[in-house]
Amino acid sequence: MSRETSTAESFVTRIAFTASERPEAQEGRARLVARYGEVPIEEAEVIVALGGDGFMLECFHDHMATGLPVYGMNRGSVGFLMNDYSEDGLEERIAAAERAVIHPLRMTAQDAQGETHVALAINEVSLLRQTRQTAKLRISIDGKLRLSELSCDGALVSTPAGSTAYNLSAHGPIIPLDARVLALTPISAFRPRRWRGALLAHTAKVTFEILEAAKRPVSAVADNIEVRDVVSVHVVEHREVALNMLFDEGRSLEERVLAEQFSA
Repeated sequence: MSRETSTAESFVTRIAFTASERPEAQEGRARLVARYGEVPIEEAEVIVALGGDGFMLECFHDHMATGLPVYGMNRGSVGFLMNDYSEDGLEERIAAAERAVIHPLRMTAQDAQGETHVALAINEVSLLRQTRQTAKLRISIDGKLRLSELSCDGALVSTPAGSTAYNLSAHGPIIPLDARVLALTPISAFRPRRWRGALLAHTAKVTFEILEAAKRPVSAVADNIEVRDVVSVHVVEHREVALNMLFDEGRSLEERVLAEQFSA
């Protein structure tokens, strides 16, 4: 994953609006459409997404193939990836917005039935135990064994943009967007008890093997896409895909990530 910033050069005139199912998001969408008009996604220059962070990720997954930039407005419970909601000056705000270019992770998971599942994750790929039994994971980086057995509730690989989400809750590091690294973070590690994870080059290929998979089943989750009963999971940065997030001038994603490191 990498981060780049730029400023739009002219006002957009073709906006597609999308909103979560929350009443306040739907109401906001109706008011903005009435004021600015809208076009279908295939004719748009930009997508304005109203909701919370979860809906922002959903919007990117739904419209990834378009390559359109997304300008989020907070009408949900969490708005780290969103701009403040306001009905005034929308076109001017989008024109002056700073752009963050995000490269997602690609998860390739094989399940116990031998089927292969591929999914993209903007925030993180996480492995989670499915039952009361502790998960046991073997971890290799670029084909070299690094941890022969990790007993834990799970583990995750996070992008810099996702480092302030589940990764931070699991006591992983906050990563500056231009650091060109990924976070490998254990979730409630039991053994080795003192292992706190690792920072990896963004080019790293991470492989998880699930030990005793029948007795200790594990699911793999790429953002909101879950694969159950996995036996192996491979995670790499997918640089062929570039997602463009737009943020109000002076409130870039890079600034928010930096500020989060000094919050109480």
